Amino acid sequence: MADTREPGRQLQVETHGLDVIGDADRKGTPRTLFWPWFGANVSVLGLSYGAFALGFGISFWQALAAGVLGILASFLLCGFIAVAGKRGSAPTMVLSRAAYGVRGNRLPSVVSWVLTVGWETVLIALATMATATVFTRLGWGGGTETEVVALMVVCALTVVGGVMGFDLIMRLQTVITVITGVLTIVYVVLVADHIHWATVSAVPAGSAQEFIGALVFMMTGFGLGWVNAAADYSRYLPRTSAGRGVIGWTTFGGSVAPLLLLLFGLLLAGSSPALDKAIAADPIGALTTILPTWFLVPFAVVAVLGLVGGAVLDIYSSGLALLSAGLPVPRYLAALVDGVLMIAGSVYIVFFADDFLGQFMGFLTTLGVPIAAWCGVMLADLALRRRDYDEADLYRPVGRYGDVPLPPLLLTLAATALGWGLVTNTAASWLTWQGYLLGPLGLGGKSGAWAYANLGVLAALALGFLGTLALARGRVRAQEAEPASPPMTAV
Repeated sequence: MADTREPGRQLQVETHGLDVIGDADRKGTPRTLFWPWFGANVSVLGLSYGAFALGFGISFWQALAAGVLGILASFLLCGFIAVAGKRGSAPTMVLSRAAYGVRGNRLPSVVSWVLTVGWETVLIALATMATATVFTRLGWGGGTETEVVALMVVCALTVVGGVMGFDLIMRLQTVITVITGVLTIVYVVLVADHIHWATVSAVPAGSAQEFIGALVFMMTGFGLGWVNAAADYSRYLPRTSAGRGVIGWTTFGGSVAPLLLLLFGLLLAGSSPALDKAIAADPIGALTTILPTWFLVPFAVVAVLGLVGGAVLDIYSSGLALLSAGLPVPRYLAALVDGVLMIAGSVYIVFFADDFLGQFMGFLTTLGVPIAAWCGVMLADLALRRRDYDEADLYRPVGRYGDVPLPPLLLTLAATALGWGLVTNTAASWLTWQGYLLGPLGLGGKSGAWAYANLGVLAALALGFLGTLALARGRVRAQEAEPASPPMTAV
């Protein structure tokens, strides 16, 4: 979001946590949402998604269609939830209390926290591995020592951004957007001659099930990975901001870079089976193998900045989710806790994990199911409401939203159970228990044609949404019929 503060004002640690943003601090217009969303998604990791999509066994045109549909649809979900921030002035996982109750909301908050910590860990690990690969090609080392230094630098940038909070993040995202945007264009120009359309167009088409699998993977890899944080930045907009503008600029800012990067990534991966395979092991570093030596350092800059841009937003939102889950500490300490876990996870991925892509896909799909269920519940609850949230009652267990209402929690658990029964993750040994409904429902079992379609994510989203529309209408009407509550300090 553009920096709308008074000129000369010094950066300071953000004091806002789960509290409501007052009208005096709400500034900007919906179009300023472009900056954080573009900056968080302009990473060159988007190029690697071309190889990920083709890995489902589909053609270039199928992969492109799956990517376009998956990216646009998933970021549109972010746009819808971002409207809740404008209407309620609180973080996403606080606004979720309207559907789940004040303490009942701790369950989706924990899932949201795990997802965002997981994402920031993956991004930091990728930045570290990419830096080591670049240094190896330059002959400047690239071994364990380089990886340790790179890990320390990218972790420091991310943790400082997360601890400082909103003001610094918005400044960082503007800088990251400009630098990574320009350098990514240069990268595209330099490697364009590695594209061979005859080879790309010869990639055989896959089945409908493989297409659906790629589509769902794109959704979970992009917008569905952000829905649980979608209102964390729109809450700073004035209440009078146009809802359509919030939806449009969130969707546009989040999707425009991934769409362009995916297209070029598909052309590169489809032109070279060797590059396609290398990306699975080192998604960012593999992209350096086709670069001239003089551009390796600028590429390292664009790779690290792009990944840090996403990680900073994740660590900020993961801290808010941890507070919403019940941790009684200031926001900056919650971000620091997440930073420690992020470092530990990154160390494991960089120095001990053997199969990055398999674990990555397993992580996305497994947590994508409960987040999709939560997203369905949240979207339906938002659609049922005709009035803004009663902000004081979002913090009162005895208020209109209740403490631990069972219907939304049971619905989310049921949708998650259904979803996990319809996905498989054979590349990750700790997730082979999933897919238990594929056989009983006549879908061919864990080795059948539907095994990798990841239908469970779509099923969880649909059940959460339709179930809430059917079950929560009366509850929402009763909530909105109550008189406004007196102001109350957030806790």
